[in-house]
Amino acid sequence: MNVRIDEYAAADFDALHALDLACYPPGISYSRRTLKWFLAAPGAECLVAKSEDYPHKVLGFIIAEADGADGHIITIDIAESCRRAGVGTALLREIEQRLAARGVRRVSLETATTNEPAVAFWQRHGYRSHGVLPGYYLGRLDAYSMSKKLAAPGGTYTR
Repeated sequence: MNVRIDEYAAADFDALHALDLACYPPGISYSRRTLKWFLAAPGAECLVAKSEDYPHKVLGFIIAEADGADGHIITIDIAESCRRAGVGTALLREIEQRLAARGVRRVSLETATTNEPAVAFWQRHGYRSHGVLPGYYLGRLDAYSMSKKLAAPGGTYTR
């Protein structure tokens, strides 16, 4: 699969929203308003994976935010047909590099404890659980709080 990673453009919004609705159940997927808020938040960055062969086709996206040395992954959404094909890994690597270049040294995220493929994905990429957040989703679905330390540009880890 030939994938190109682009910065978010407003023209991508409808495709991102549709993909979020396809990836997550009602109540967990974002409303148009909430998604727009995350995209416009101070320190937010969104990367979009597109097909090289079909440049208007969105394969996935990731939204993260930076606040000093701390970063947070808000969401990663991958089209079902593209899962386990490297799209998520490509998006994650690029966003981690960009966050590290901005001075972020620790990235956190939340993921449902019942979403075994997602938990395995994060663990495979060096994220570790620091506990469970009871009722994080919809007041009834628990989430793992996970994080990873990032190397400073040039490969130096900080404590």
